[in-house]
Amino acid sequence: MRFLLLIIVMVSPLVLGVTAEAARVKDIGSFHGVRENQLVGSGLVVGLQRTGDSPRNEAAIRTLAGRLQGLGVSLQMDEIASRNIAMVMVTATIKSDHRTGARLDVTVASTGDASSLEGGQLLLTPLLATDGQVYAVAEGALVVGGYNASASGSTNRKNSPTSGRIASGAIVEREVQSSLNYDEATQVDFVLKDPDFTTALRVEEALNAALGEGVAHATTSATVVLSVPEEFVGKFARFAAAIEVVDVEIDTPARVVINERTGTVVMGADVRISAVAIAHGGLTIEVRRAPVISQPGAFSRGETVSTAMMQIEVNEKDGKLRLVEGVDIGTLVSALNTMGVKPRDLMVILQAIKSSGSLHAELVTI
Repeated sequence: MRFLLLIIVMVSPLVLGVTAEAARVKDIGSFHGVRENQLVGSGLVVGLQRTGDSPRNEAAIRTLAGRLQGLGVSLQMDEIASRNIAMVMVTATIKSDHRTGARLDVTVASTGDASSLEGGQLLLTPLLATDGQVYAVAEGALVVGGYNASASGSTNRKNSPTSGRIASGAIVEREVQSSLNYDEATQVDFVLKDPDFTTALRVEEALNAALGEGVAHATTSATVVLSVPEEFVGKFARFAAAIEVVDVEIDTPARVVINERTGTVVMGADVRISAVAIAHGGLTIEVRRAPVISQPGAFSRGETVSTAMMQIEVNEKDGKLRLVEGVDIGTLVSALNTMGVKPRDLMVILQAIKSSGSLHAELVTI
């Protein structure tokens, strides 16, 4: 398929302002030192219905033999033949505020050639951080959001049956030490999730207006330094709660995201374009192969011959020239919808508009 695009740039001033949207401070950043940490461990899932690792996967058999020896059952690897076990990797996320005994959700994924983890039970698995210390242990029944069924050569599969989750499947055994001293903190950094100078300055202004002048000071596009008032020293939880509920008008860069694999196009409200004329058409070429059977005459010694006849059909749509005079994304979308543009055609059109210099936004392809 080929698309014919004609872009005519019309010089036009930017006349519409950007309307900012309000968000709570807690939704756009976090306090430095209050963070999450990743945990990982290697475990064994049992109780599968012959959908586990094959016998050639010695890692699963070796792990099961080691677990049994720890329970007082002495077996050699060649004495174990099972398709009901699977080697898995277990991951979880722990926060610096989690105390011992707290519960964590865990994710389990197969590392071998198991076809499904449905109905499996994760055996006790230590979860380690990057320092090599065990911070939690996981165990429990898996919930798998898919299935894989096969019979007589036919297969029916939904989602991914080789991964699953265990809600509250891990117990915290060691606490993660936070770099932020809640009792003595007099100054703390607030870090934005999406660094932006405009948003950082707006956070400074909003916090100073809510808690008093001099409380907040933006130093970079990602960091706002907060000075804890005397009445909140030793009461960081109250100070954090007062900070988090303040509303701030956020500002984000204009961006158009294109996913070529799925044909998805996402455009932010701040995307602006100069006036532009667009002509969109399409050329479709379809090649068909029709079988033709040639039969020999009666009482002849000829053979039946099968050949193919090629049929080529060409269909070209008429392009329509349309002037897009607005500068906001709503005008562009309305105009393209009128032209009957499909999502995959829209990708090509947006790339052409960007190349012409009329699209004032970052074009991201994923």
